[in-house]
Amino acid sequence: MSNMTRESMDQIVNDHFMYEATADLEGVMRTYTDHPEHQVLGGPDGLLRGKTAIRGFYERLFPALKGERAEPVMRLYGDDFIVDESFLIGQVVDGRPFNLAGKSGHAKVRLLHVFQLQDGRIAKERVWFDFADMSRQLR
Repeated sequence: MSNMTRESMDQIVNDHFMYEATADLEGVMRTYTDHPEHQVLGGPDGLLRGKTAIRGFYERLFPALKGERAEPVMRLYGDDFIVDESFLIGQVVDGRPFNLAGKSGHAKVRLLHVFQLQDGRIAKERVWFDFADMSRQLR
């Protein structure tokens, strides 16, 4: 059983979201354990294992998505995990890396994250992303 409090779990996830919103690659990478997993369900990359693969994802993501903020909806907590529902608000450039080529513009998209935490960092991250809604919002 984990000895993490809700506050410490929130801090890990909030820091992760802040680093994403500010395109701070090194900050994002510090939020992960040494051998993390990351997956955007329905996205083109599939399951990514290890920091090198995850770093590549963010190197492609940051030029394509200018995050403004994450708007929280709700969080559910377990001993070593958080389920986070939020809206991502930002600018998408040319639909990359979401296979929405040629589509750009402002978008507000609902996300569902499941974070498994270990030793004060993210061990596994799964993201459900409403690609269809994003596509409808973009030009």
